[in-house]
Amino acid sequence: MTHNWAPETYSGGRNFGHLAFGVDDIYAVCERLKAHGVTINRPPRDGYMAFVRSPDGISIEILQNGEPLPPRQPWADMPNTGSW
Repeated sequence: MTHNWAPETYSGGRNFGHLAFGVDDIYAVCERLKAHGVTINRPPRDGYMAFVRSPDGISIEILQNGEPLPPRQPWADMPNTGSW
């Protein structure tokens, strides 16, 4: 779990920061989430980091374990969706 240190008022599920999870294959995880109807708010264009949101608005960061994977389509050109 991360913590937002900036002195501002947070809303929409960002009160404490966000959850972050390391995964062995960020593309496979994002594809599985997408197949189950989860919006990928920040796609893993860099092969390293992606963001989704829980149904109650909590930001969830997905991080590639180890070195970033090489860029891969369709992720490399996918724009951000909503807020993350």
